[in-house]
Amino acid sequence: MTIQQLLKTAPVTTLLLTSFIGLFIMQILTGVDANNPSTEALLKWGANALPFTMGDDPWRLVSSAFLHIGLMHLLFNGFAMYFFGQIAEPMFGSAKFLALFLLAAIGGNLLNSYVTWQSILDGTGQPGLSAGASGGIMGIGAALLIAALFKISVNGMVLNLKSLIFIMGINLVYGFAVPGIDNAGHIGGAITGLIIALAFAIGYRQRLAVAIQNAAIQHQRTFNSYQANYSYSTHDTPSYNSQYSGQSHDQLDNQSSYDATPIKQSPHLNSDSTEQDTVFANNETNTADIYAENITANNSPLSNEAVHNSIEPKALKNPSIIWQLLPWFAMLLISIGFVWWWQDIHQQLLQVLKAIE
Repeated sequence: MTIQQLLKTAPVTTLLLTSFIGLFIMQILTGVDANNPSTEALLKWGANALPFTMGDDPWRLVSSAFLHIGLMHLLFNGFAMYFFGQIAEPMFGSAKFLALFLLAAIGGNLLNSYVTWQSILDGTGQPGLSAGASGGIMGIGAALLIAALFKISVNGMVLNLKSLIFIMGINLVYGFAVPGIDNAGHIGGAITGLIIALAFAIGYRQRLAVAIQNAAIQHQRTFNSYQANYSYSTHDTPSYNSQYSGQSHDQLDNQSSYDATPIKQSPHLNSDSTEQDTVFANNETNTADIYAENITANNSPLSNEAVHNSIEPKALKNPSIIWQLLPWFAMLLISIGFVWWWQDIHQQLLQVLKAIE
């Protein structure tokens, strides 16, 4: 996919990739080592570090998601964002996709800070720093897993669940196997993405059910309209059966005329016999009329009576607004939970610092 195509189909993904690369170039231009940046440089550019992030710099929960530790780290996360973003953004929408990335990144950084803080309290760890878009990307990947599980399609294509599980598994295993990888950030981002995607999938299923019902109703309306256009009244326009009845009249009349010739020519038949044959022919004709009318009235599937007796379709339904807003409600609750979580760690940190003083 070219840059123009990516910008058209996934503008937020393009913006995120541009910001990753642009921030890295700015670091290089200011003298930061491209492969092994120093701790001071990473802190200056917004890395996540417990004393700062849980203290007076909560903005590091977001800024660290755009900062990468070295060129290889940038290339790895950039490729993952390109791969996931061009699928996830058209599926969830640009606004939801951006919110998903940011919240997953914040969730990963918060879990990292919480685990670090607990290890410090237990005496088994020490403060460190982290950076990178891995938490947000893992959240996007987890959201795609839910989309594949619920069979949510993208431009008519359903995601391969096994492939996504394989890719996510490789990232998690790689994180635990290689030292220095922020496993807590990966897990926190993935859990956040799962919760948001579940809300999206539930709302999607409910809207899909309403759409299927409306399609059935619209089909019934089209069928009734077809009946109305092709139905006719025996009082207004002669039906096929009435035409057939008329043809029967003509045939019987012709037959009567044909049979009348030998009657007149036969010297052995008297006038009474002729009158009886005429009455019989008339009676047979009347019987054909009655039979044809009955057929037309009772058996015509396109008569007005059949149209009036057809089941009237229900009115089209509108999906409840709650299902459209459900992902946003979920993200709002997650945001409130994150604020509470940060404040809890922040207060604990202040209490410990006060006790030390």
